[in-house]
Formats: sequence, C-alpha cells, structure tokens
Amino acid sequence: MKQLILITIFMLTLSAINALAQEPPGNKLMKPEDTEYYKPVPKVVTPGKSQADPPSDAIVLFGGKNLDQWVNAKTGAPAGWTVSNGIMTIKPGSGDIRTKQSFGDFQLHIEWRAPYPPKGEGQGRGNSGVYLQSLYELQVLDSYNSKTYVNGQAGSIYKEYPPLVNACRPPGQWQSYDVIFTAPRFNDDGTVKNPARVTAFQNGVLIQNNVKLKGRTLYIGHPYYEKHGPMPLLLQDHHNPVSYRNIWIRPLSD
Repeated sequence: MKQLILITIFMLTLSAINALAQEPPGNKLMKPEDTEYYKPVPKVVTPGKSQADPPSDAIVLFGGKNLDQWVNAKTGAPAGWTVSNGIMTIKPGSGDIRTKQSFGDFQLHIEWRAPYPPKGEGQGRGNSGVYLQSLYELQVLDSYNSKTYVNGQAGSIYKEYPPLVNACRPPGQWQSYDVIFTAPRFNDDGTVKNPARVTAFQNGVLIQNNVKLKGRTLYIGHPYYEKHGPMPLLLQDHHNPVSYRNIWIRPLSD
C-alpha cells in the first residue's frame, strides 16, 4: 500500500512538471527567423593579446608607470605606495589607496604578489585586500600552506564566503583575480532591492560563484548595507609589502 501511494505521488508530481513545461501552442506555426533579431548590434571590442592584457574598452588603473589613477583613501592626497619596475608595492603605514573614478557594475582584472620570503602566519602573512566599491573585500593573503579562518583566507569575501577552493600559488609568485561585480540596488527608502553579487576567479580557477553579499565588510560584527551609488575601487594597506600590477576595469553600467 505504501509503495502504491509513493508511485501515485510520483506520477502526480511528474504530471504537474509536464503541465508547466508544455510547449507554447504557437511554436509549431513559427519560422526560424521569427525568433531572430539584428539590433542593437553589440559593439566591437578587441581582446588583449593574453587573458591578462586589457581589452580595448578597459580603463587601465595601473599600467606600471605611475599612480595617477589613485589617491590616499582617507585624505585624497597622492597615493604613497612605491612604483618600481612596472610594479606598485604597499609602503606599510602609508594608508589604503582608492581610484579617483567611481564604478557601478564592472569586470576587474588585478594581479598581486605576496612577499618572499614569507613572514608571519595566518592573517599576518601577505595581507591586503581588494575592496569592491570601497566596501566589499575580496581578501588578498598568502594562503599557500598557511592556516587561518576559512572565510578570511585568500579568495574569500572576507568574513562572508570562503573560496570554493584554495588556488594560491607560493609566495613570491604572481597571482591574478578576475572579478565580475554586480552592484547592489536600493529602494528609495534605503532598503536593499537587490544585493551585490560577485563571481571571481583566482589564477583562472573559479573561487566565488555569483554569491550574494550580505553587506559591507566588517572585521567585527555582521555585515549590513547602507544605500550608496557608484564607488571607487580600494586597495588595502595591511602593513604587509604586497605588490600589485596590471590592473584594469571594464565598467558594465553607468
């Protein structure tokens, strides 16, 4: 009797799914061209010579020459990090830096390198951070054979989501983040209409898969949202001489 009831439930469920998945009645009368359209035509973008090179519509935020696109995040004064041999490196204690421009939705490419030889352990080893819209941290850390809390290791959305995998290379080697960021949307009263979303790759490996952010990054306490519009990209001075290079961004919305 029990088996008969289970079979009946299964058949009813299958019938309900089939009812929802019925082909629209007009399909059989249509031609292929009825579902084809030709405008608007996507604009032409020339890819970079490699995955790391900026495409033709990218804004180069650091190309190896200077910090003209950056300022001190707190004071707005010129950025105090060092530039040498096409690389910018944190000058510990000089402060976080941010872009002069603000961004909404975007695609970001950024390369970073933890110091070698490594010093310290856990959060004290090669620590920095990429703050999307200055508020939401994608953690930079030397997590190669180094333990810490998993939602604080490299590739984590700090204190929210650990990376799907640990894709870190050894310290002293260059690593890359490729990020798709969808900015949060807010209602007129400041409540969240749609939370921010992040997809991220580290060294070509998927580490964050369209995760919904819970709010701004906090070291202590639970994340929360405050209404905002486009914001700068921010890089963190966590008193470790982490280096960056080849930073470009493609705005995906106004």
